[in-house]
Amino acid sequence: MSEDRPVSIFRICGLAAALLLAGCGSGGDEPGAAPPATIVVLAQVAPVEWRDTLEALGTARANESVTLTAKVSETVRKVGFDSGDIVRAGDVIVDLSSGAQLAGLEEARAAYQEAERQLARGQELAQKQLISASQLDTQRSTRDAAKARMDVVRAQLSDRVITAPFDGILGLRRVSPGSLVTPGTAIATLDDISVIKLDFTVPERYLAVLEKGQDIAAHSETYPDREFAGRVTTVDSRVDPVTRSVTVRAELPNLERLLRPGMLLSVRIYQSPRQAIVVPEISVVQVGTDAFVYRVAADQTATRARVTLGARRRGEVEVTSGLAAGDTIVTEGAVKLRDGARVTAAPAAAAGS
Repeated sequence: MSEDRPVSIFRICGLAAALLLAGCGSGGDEPGAAPPATIVVLAQVAPVEWRDTLEALGTARANESVTLTAKVSETVRKVGFDSGDIVRAGDVIVDLSSGAQLAGLEEARAAYQEAERQLARGQELAQKQLISASQLDTQRSTRDAAKARMDVVRAQLSDRVITAPFDGILGLRRVSPGSLVTPGTAIATLDDISVIKLDFTVPERYLAVLEKGQDIAAHSETYPDREFAGRVTTVDSRVDPVTRSVTVRAELPNLERLLRPGMLLSVRIYQSPRQAIVVPEISVVQVGTDAFVYRVAADQTATRARVTLGARRRGEVEVTSGLAAGDTIVTEGAVKLRDGARVTAAPAAAAGS
């Protein structure tokens, strides 16, 4: 009896120790267990079409523009327009007094008609050999001189009728009936703004990438939600030796007449498209001067990859080195990660929450 008692005591102690260890193990996760995977949004990198852009500031100009003035000193008889009117080529803008010229025209017309009759009689007499050829030539010269005099008076009359040289919109009216105008007196401005010429300067280092026909997009603070598309029509033949820049002219359709000459516009010039690796800006992690993205391996671990960034556009940035087509990267949720973390894909809404 005394020999079996120590054995049973050892068995009881061993069972208690086993139960104690089992209880400790069932109370939580084992030390060193891997943390749960982070929910992120993933995307596969693929080349996309990318267009480099240049930005500049430009001044809008009318397609055609002129200040209407008088050619002679005369009194305004009739004003045929009001400020802001839209006119067609040939419409009468201002009619100046022309009484003396009208009388002169009647006189010149009468002289011409008489010279015509004299020439007709002379030709009849010449056929009958009743007058000499020299007399007939004199009558013909008289007729031609009378016609030239009539044409001169007609030209003087036309100078007293000011018409629109092209289709456009008139500016402020600066004369009234009865006003005395002289050569150079401004009557109104006339602008053709159906097309706007946009002049802007670009540094000479970009001269090699500028060419006729390039697409542009212009923006005005007056219309913040509108984009005005156009094309480059001319690159100036000279570089300014002071600013080292070249002037470029583009044309923008303006059928709604929203743009006006003199407006300041910001310009974006699009270069020829090319293939590039592009990622969302939100996927880039900036550490000092270095940029990184998280590249996801086949085992769903994310490793930090250093990248070199290129051009940017709204919400996107070009990666010139560090990524290749086919790589899978974290596009949303990168701020939650550390190098080597496990990730799991989820919809964008889940990653952003």
